[in-house]
Amino acid sequence: MKVHFHGTAAFEGIPSLFCHCETCKQAKVRGGKNIRTRTSVLIDEVLKIDFPADTLHHSIRDSVDMDKVRDLLFTHSHSDHLYPEDLLIRAFGYAQFIEEEELHLYGHDLPIKHCSQLLATEGHRFQFHNLKPFETIQTQTATITPLLANHDPKETCLLYYIEKDGKTIFYGHDSGWFPEQTWNWLKGKKLDLAILECTTGNAEQCDGHMNVKDTLKTREWLVENHVMQAEGRIVVTHFSHNAHLLHEDLVHIFEPNGITVAFDGMQLDI
Repeated sequence: MKVHFHGTAAFEGIPSLFCHCETCKQAKVRGGKNIRTRTSVLIDEVLKIDFPADTLHHSIRDSVDMDKVRDLLFTHSHSDHLYPEDLLIRAFGYAQFIEEEELHLYGHDLPIKHCSQLLATEGHRFQFHNLKPFETIQTQTATITPLLANHDPKETCLLYYIEKDGKTIFYGHDSGWFPEQTWNWLKGKKLDLAILECTTGNAEQCDGHMNVKDTLKTREWLVENHVMQAEGRIVVTHFSHNAHLLHEDLVHIFEPNGITVAFDGMQLDI
């Protein structure tokens, strides 16, 4: 299974549009892995998680054929994870297709409502699926189970357990320390890859996101509860410039603890 990290930043991106903090200044100077766009992941070119406004940039930078994507999962409705206006580009009259296969969209109430309302007056090639936490479904490309996140109390935010081609992935952000139902559901599972977040860096604990201590504690829980496969990998992503950690700083923190620091464009084979 190929896992392609399109973007690895939180809402603001790095460097951020209007920011003059030292982290953003240094990111501009150093470039490379310090340049981060809004977070999204593509699996085997057919299953995409989240749809930020940077998706056009990702498709151009990484030569991605977005029309190959069959299933699109939404974690929640925040604009760095869902920019539904760009889905209009796939409607009739905008995109030209060789084949007219439908793109299936999956999420909880708000993301699906935003997308379906926006596309209501358009002829389009979409199917909408409203998910319920902890209810497993078979998509066109994988078996997925949505799990509860601890992120925005105003909506139901989701994490995902993904089974595909004999491999399993836990997609674990945006979220602070997971709800008890999610921890309990993960017990007894076996992961080949866990994708975690560290939005707030070394800051004190923040509701809705994880800091370094939370990320390391999550790794410890996964290992101690034998959820990670012996050859399984843990990757951390979704970084804010307000954490004031450059890529090298993150590598210094996480890699001695067996956690890979994602960067834009990174690809893994699991």
